[in-house]
Amino acid sequence: MLRSLRPGEYVSSIYSIDGQGLWNQGYRAILTDLDNTLTHWNAAEASPRLVAWLADLRSCGFAVCILSNNDRRRVEPFAVQMGVPFVCEAGKPRRRAFREALAAMDAAVDQTVMIGDQLFTDILGGNRMGMHTVLVRPLHAREHAGTRLVRIVERWLLRGQIPRDEEGRRRG
Repeated sequence: MLRSLRPGEYVSSIYSIDGQGLWNQGYRAILTDLDNTLTHWNAAEASPRLVAWLADLRSCGFAVCILSNNDRRRVEPFAVQMGVPFVCEAGKPRRRAFREALAAMDAAVDQTVMIGDQLFTDILGGNRMGMHTVLVRPLHAREHAGTRLVRIVERWLLRGQIPRDEEGRRRG
């Protein structure tokens, strides 16, 4: 069980991910969580930095899809703004939505990276599918009460593995 919760990589943020490096390793598609991965919880607009990050991924050749447990009212406006397909009400870590997202991108599971901020949804689901997984530190402490409780267990599981931020400092 613990192996299925272990991310392939653990980085401080999406901006620490080397898209060109992933491309060179043979990955061609990116599935990404939304809240506290791409943007703050319930933020309505994408930051210019996020827009540039997505443009960089696309310039490498990646297909990108948002995979979120949130409802359509939350996910669709953000995905449309970013110009990417999405799967909402995903029920992560169940496999059904992962398969749906792969089909939306016409992507192979072994060429897909799952990026998210939660071990028990994003990383567990991606690992169950056989994807390369990247855990990012949550962008903000604001989130659902249930998620805050799960974070206690996550911190225990990840003790000693806190990644450095872009300035080389430990965050956590």
